[in-house]
Amino acid sequence: MGTIIEGEIDQVLAVLKACLEAMAADCDRVTCTAKLDYRAGYSGRLQTKVDAVEQKLGRKLKTLGSASSEQDS
Repeated sequence: MGTIIEGEIDQVLAVLKACLEAMAADCDRVTCTAKLDYRAGYSGRLQTKVDAVEQKLGRKLKTLGSASSEQDS
């Protein structure tokens, strides 16, 4: 299991660094393995996958943003 993020290389590496630093604050040792997949001419692939799942389910997926919006109301 893993976490997938999408973005420009500097943004992606900044997220990895922030995660590592957050874990290192509470842990003596942190291991991180990253797999980078670059495809020229492709962007927004994660959103395309989410859209496909929503289409198959016939409904929108709940997201962290929508969950916090529901709690605030």
